[in-house]
Amino acid sequence: MKIKECIVVEGRDDTVAIKRAVEADTIETVGSAVPPQVIERIKLAMIRRGIIVLTDPDYPGERIRRIVTEAVPGCKHAFIKKVDALSANKNSVGVEHASPETIREALRNVQTIGEMPAYDPVTMADIRGAGLLAGEDARSRREKVGSELNIGYANGKQFVKRLDVFQIEREEFLAALEKVGLR
Repeated sequence: MKIKECIVVEGRDDTVAIKRAVEADTIETVGSAVPPQVIERIKLAMIRRGIIVLTDPDYPGERIRRIVTEAVPGCKHAFIKKVDALSANKNSVGVEHASPETIREALRNVQTIGEMPAYDPVTMADIRGAGLLAGEDARSRREKVGSELNIGYANGKQFVKRLDVFQIEREEFLAALEKVGLR
């Protein structure tokens, strides 16, 4: 599988994992601060080839995703489930621990942020009603639904934002709830 876009990853180990899975070029952020010179390389790659952001399913990975998305509008996003990114001893999580097939699957399910036609948005009542914002199981429920919708895990506030950013239709959200057994 050859990928035209450059894939933004966190570090060298992620690049190695990507290259085991697909033919692609990567840009490494080298940490969660994402230096200005790296942002400039990502902007250039976006203009010439397009960008896919594939970061670890953890807080630093989400921080990098936010920084890149704000600096370089129009990026595509690929997500790996946390459970598929655990190290063998389950002490760390990262793209570098994902299998080649998991990486290929994430790249087949790329999401794009951009201008889209009007849609029927998920309401706050829908989210609360599904138990995704509060309660002892809210985190695991968000993780299941985020995985089903290919938008990854996020805390409550970011989950709501991500549903809107990716313009997830209410019908699509309700179908995902049903598919993971939450409706």
